[in-house]
Amino acid sequence: MTKLQFDEKGLIPVIVQHAITREVLTLAYMNKESYKKTVETKETWFFSRSRQELWHKGETSGHTQKVISIRKDCDSDALIVEVLPNGPACHTGEGTCFHTMLEKFDDTVGYNIVTSLINLIEEREQSMPEGAYTTYLFEKGVDKICKKVGEESAEVIIASKNNDAEELKWEAADLFYHLLVLLQNQKVSFYDLLQVLQKRHDSKKQK
Repeated sequence: MTKLQFDEKGLIPVIVQHAITREVLTLAYMNKESYKKTVETKETWFFSRSRQELWHKGETSGHTQKVISIRKDCDSDALIVEVLPNGPACHTGEGTCFHTMLEKFDDTVGYNIVTSLINLIEEREQSMPEGAYTTYLFEKGVDKICKKVGEESAEVIIASKNNDAEELKWEAADLFYHLLVLLQNQKVSFYDLLQVLQKRHDSKKQK
């Protein structure tokens, strides 16, 4: 911490980023005490400029953020804190505070769609809105969901055998969606799946 450059008010700006999706969740500020608490607890603590006090993210909402890493920029006057969030980052209930689009110049899609889809499937299971296909799957249960995963897997194979890239794209998307529903049904986090892949990747690099 002695290497960090805090401003004249004793603060340093902090970009909070999802450790897996790389989505920017929020921009906040830390002082030396909140930084120390963040390191000690491995959960995010910030300094509120409006209230002039420390605050623990998720203390009242339960939407805590598990800290994976902390990085500083080349001037040592800004931080990136990579986290695994336990719920939405924004007080509005949105996954990120940066949820309002002002300008968009192309149709490039990032990993944020995966997070949005995961959150939607989880919300569907909790609220079970009538008429939603995801609700139908959860109502039918694991046997129906597994059947759909099997059917979509077969469709992916057929599209591949036909060398039909357009069909493969759509069938793979169907398979991915049904796999996410199955993971939610079994209470297995998609991010846990990614961690398994990361561990496998790291172990192969060490050999």
